Amino acid sequence: MDILITGSVAYDYLMTFPGLFREHLLAEHLEKISLSFLVETLIRRRGGIAPNIAYTLALLGGRPRVLATVGEDFEDYRSWLEEQGVDTQNIQVVPGKYTASYFATTDQSNAQVASFYPGAMAHAAELSLHELKGAKPDLVVVSPNEPAAMERYIRECKELGLAYIYDPSQQIVRADGEVLRRCLDGAHALFANEYEFELIKDKTGMTEVDILAHLKFMVVTLGPKGAAVYFDANKTLVEAVPTGQIVDPTGGGDAFRAGFLTGYRLALDWETCGRLGSLAATYCLENEGPQAHHFTPAEFIARYRQHYDDGGKLDLLLSSKQSPISNL
Repeated sequence: MDILITGSVAYDYLMTFPGLFREHLLAEHLEKISLSFLVETLIRRRGGIAPNIAYTLALLGGRPRVLATVGEDFEDYRSWLEEQGVDTQNIQVVPGKYTASYFATTDQSNAQVASFYPGAMAHAAELSLHELKGAKPDLVVVSPNEPAAMERYIRECKELGLAYIYDPSQQIVRADGEVLRRCLDGAHALFANEYEFELIKDKTGMTEVDILAHLKFMVVTLGPKGAAVYFDANKTLVEAVPTGQIVDPTGGGDAFRAGFLTGYRLALDWETCGRLGSLAATYCLENEGPQAHHFTPAEFIARYRQHYDDGGKLDLLLSSKQSPISNL
């Protein structure tokens, strides 16, 4: 199954301040605030939802493609993704722009001051699925991006007859009910976390049954409680894979999506898809950053079998031959 992932690509610049912000904020002078904090550490991480998902898909033997806009500072990031097995030919550089960047400084109480620079991501709506390089994809993932770009990709998926997964996530707050209803209408599937799903229902006025009527399946992640997978008027709960160390929650949901989609592209049953997602998420949580985890398919299978009996199904991950696309 050829999976195309659309969404943000970004660098995260994470800094730590050895004191407390609140000790330097004067309530009576906030209207003329001017502060500079000397930080102790600076880490730059590769991020963005589209490459985060693609990275774990590639670890699990896929060859995902990414459609996105980036800046002139993307060369090293592109090389990294290609080395991992991600197809970047549809990642377009916007001249004169930097890749979207998130700058965050955290103090000793975990209070945070942050800024987000959209940079090249602001041009994402200029890309078109009609001009896609390479073969027509079997499945398109529409993940958080510049809002107009998300709407365009969904409209074009409908025009081209492409199955798409709607994954609005952080951009739900930017969308009104009409936009959400329009994007759900015709979607192949929906991914959301527990709070996001409630927000979608509230904004659209749709019930769980109304939403499912538009979809082949839906996945609602539940944090440490695992995930709920909805399909054919059924629901199955998948527990989270236990871990003794959560280092960083960033990117856990993206890794879950990649694990789930790996099972889906191999036409595995829904419970196994969910369990693959849970294990992929745990690997991510145990490392610092959304693309710091690593495993071979054989290592992944061995750990999976410590918790679940797959009946030999996951041997497919060890083969370059893909299963028929029977889930579409």
